[in-house]
Amino acid sequence: MITPIVILAVSAIFFVIGKIRSDIVALCTLLSLILTNVLTPAEALSGFSNPVIIMMIGLFIVGGAILQTGLAKTISGKILKTVGTNDTVILIVVMLVTAVIGAFVSNTGTVALMLPIVVSIATRARVSAKKLLMPLAFASSMGGMLTLIGTPPNLVIQEALTEAGEKGLSFFSFLPVGIVCLTVGTITLIPLCKWFLSKKDTSSEDNGKKQKSLTQLVDEYKLTEQLQILYIPQDSKLVGMTMSKLDLNNVYGLTILERRQESSINNKFIKNINQNTVNADTVFNSKDVLFVSGDSSMVKRFVEDFNLSVMKTTDKRLDFYDIGIAELVMLPSARLLGRKIRNTAFREKYDTNIVAIRRRGEYITDNLADQELKSGDILLVQGTWTNIEKLGQYEEGWVILGQPLEAASRVALTHKSHIAALIMLCMVIAMATDFIPIAPVTAVLLASVAMILCGCFRSVEDAYKTINWESVVLIAAMMPVSIALEKTGASTLLSNTLVNSLGSAGPTVLLAGIYLTTSVLSLFLSNTATAVLMAPIAMQSAAGLNITPYAFLFAVTLGASMCFASPFSTPPNALVMQAGRYTFSDYLKVGLPLQLVIGIAMVIILPFIFPY
Repeated sequence: MITPIVILAVSAIFFVIGKIRSDIVALCTLLSLILTNVLTPAEALSGFSNPVIIMMIGLFIVGGAILQTGLAKTISGKILKTVGTNDTVILIVVMLVTAVIGAFVSNTGTVALMLPIVVSIATRARVSAKKLLMPLAFASSMGGMLTLIGTPPNLVIQEALTEAGEKGLSFFSFLPVGIVCLTVGTITLIPLCKWFLSKKDTSSEDNGKKQKSLTQLVDEYKLTEQLQILYIPQDSKLVGMTMSKLDLNNVYGLTILERRQESSINNKFIKNINQNTVNADTVFNSKDVLFVSGDSSMVKRFVEDFNLSVMKTTDKRLDFYDIGIAELVMLPSARLLGRKIRNTAFREKYDTNIVAIRRRGEYITDNLADQELKSGDILLVQGTWTNIEKLGQYEEGWVILGQPLEAASRVALTHKSHIAALIMLCMVIAMATDFIPIAPVTAVLLASVAMILCGCFRSVEDAYKTINWESVVLIAAMMPVSIALEKTGASTLLSNTLVNSLGSAGPTVLLAGIYLTTSVLSLFLSNTATAVLMAPIAMQSAAGLNITPYAFLFAVTLGASMCFASPFSTPPNALVMQAGRYTFSDYLKVGLPLQLVIGIAMVIILPFIFPY
């Protein structure tokens, strides 16, 4: 019994110190329990096969798709239009929205869905994400107290009541308690977040300054000022012609930045945009849409010569789903120096286009074919993201500025946002109702696979990159600690001793003791395991005092669910840890006072809602 308590105490010290990553501390804790024979290897590794862990992984992918498709940005924009940019108002709205969702969806699922949206809100409102993500996690737990299905401990106490022959709880029996809990929690969190979570995290801002954004490059080189969008009708002379025969750059001094199909422009709901670069072998087809850059008079001549149509649109915007742009610096050792661009066969050799040159502060976009490359020239190149990345491998005489594939990962696949929204909605319905008879973890896995198959990520690798493995390992490694405490009898001894010592002091003191005991156990056991352990004790305590058990059982479910003082006490706490760059001490500074305040409020209010 002493061994797991000592191991847990040492682990807590390392968590608080924060010098070693939390997932490594958790793994060391797990190994210590194996080496001391407290747990068998199978018991110790059971956390990694737990459905909650699998669901967390799937939810990371779903959340990543919501972010990658720009759905999070769209939703956050609508929220900001309604509430403005006041950080306190945003915090309150985030908590309310999260709590309402958490009343019908698991708190883990709620946080995974809301996390990318809240990060987007923080970025656009210039509020530190650190100030919003911890309240997000806590609000999901508070929302679980609004309905019967909001959190597993609610179902545990419902079962305890029915087995004892007491009247069961209705779907909204929890609503008064949940509203009080959410109100007290929100009021308490507002000052706590200002005091302890207001320090801005500038690391992301610093990283962003190291590389120009795609929008900055487009504006700097004025690409859209000379951009024309042309449509190839069936009777155009361009139909069936190859790019090499057209010789567009030499004859007209124009550059085709990309080619699209008409269907990708007009499909209103599910857009399937195929962006293609143009090379010497490209054959033009009817209904192709060309994005052409160059002198307007030459564009007009090109349109007249080949019977093309100019598409009337005010949104002359370049998208970077498949095709991107980057800057390339020519070094003195470059092999192509002194050659005109028309003689470099740049497009043929490297499958990329030179669309502009920056030379000693001057931007050159016209008649590029006749420009001689010089040392120090900065070329704006365009092509698929993969081909741009490969440019750095072909020659030692130039350098690619920035990280093209990293820049590509930041481009939202907005044409897939409708699909992501539909998949997310189906997942929420499946998790919140019994209409689709599948387990929540199955619903999440189906949604995550659907996001990948429907193209909400550029690649499967991008989907895997959204998984926060530190949080996954942290929770999976700490889950078996509850087995160790139950197996050695440490948790039972603690609960029985504390509750029995308070029984003679009256029902309210005993109520406080049950809440406190449950809260302490919830730091080390899962909330469901804690509720299962404490519910019979609460029933026996009420029977011993000959009073109704409702207040005591609600103290159990509240104590099990309102566990905020540790990052590994609930999956939502762990989910936001890395994204918010929180330390263990952040949870102590904010979560522990919140847990105490809610505990005091509940001990006072529960006897009024459920009289003894």
